[in-house]
Amino acid sequence: MQRPSKKEFSQLIEKHQAIIHKVTLVYTNGPADREDLFQEICLQLWKAYPNFRAEAKLTTWMYRVALNTAISTVRKNRNRPGFESLGAYDLATDENPEEAEQVKLLYSAISKLNSIDKAIILLWLEGKSYDEIASIMGTSKDNVSVKLVRIKRKLEELVNDSEKEIS
Repeated sequence: MQRPSKKEFSQLIEKHQAIIHKVTLVYTNGPADREDLFQEICLQLWKAYPNFRAEAKLTTWMYRVALNTAISTVRKNRNRPGFESLGAYDLATDENPEEAEQVKLLYSAISKLNSIDKAIILLWLEGKSYDEIASIMGTSKDNVSVKLVRIKRKLEELVNDSEKEIS
């Protein structure tokens, strides 16, 4: 596929920027790191676009590029001083403070997962089907199903542990 014009690419990013923002939220902590990762994902999407063959949906391809970029960036920067991997979120407070606290606990628990599990749970929370998650992650639908059961169990334990620490 031919590379789009800069204007077309900007429109594509603007239309689907929520995908990139969700990935950056899960893999970083802090606005500076999120912005850096956002820019890196956009750069990788630009570079990879000529190889997009439309065998999958555009959003599936974008998730794949974004997640691979995020995972690579976290691995590369893990020991870099000042790089903040996911930790406590600076989530905007909801009108319902109890719900906002639950979301914060969930994302804090997600931060303790490995990179692959973070990607799978992010996609599941986005409402992606098992088939879509399998396509994005390059695995089987059955593997996604098994992993999600384990991830949900692990998240439940982590949230419960966090709630006990707060009490």
